Amino acid sequence: MKDGNNNPEDQQINVELSEEVAEGIYSNLAMIAHSNSEFVIDFIRLMPGVPKAKVKSRIIMTPDHAKRLLAALKDNIAKYEQSFGKIQGGMEGPNFPMNFGGGFGEA
Repeated sequence: MKDGNNNPEDQQINVELSEEVAEGIYSNLAMIAHSNSEFVIDFIRLMPGVPKAKVKSRIIMTPDHAKRLLAALKDNIAKYEQSFGKIQGGMEGPNFPMNFGGGFGEA
């Protein structure tokens, strides 16, 4: 039986966060690809002096969810900058060469 109160704001979502996921995964590079039905975001960690970067996490979402993520990121960045000041850069690629940290070790 419906109670007639279908307001989405009144509905709660119970989200579970395991300890492992709560630790997070550091990423300093993201690569995004898309098809007509999904967006794929690969979160990558680039390390100094290591020529091979590893994908640490891959998130696949619908175009609708990708657009909502973009809006949420814009909103959060605006709030961050109001509190802590303008984020410098952000539009260019990494500030270091892909082999940053000098040459590669030799045996």
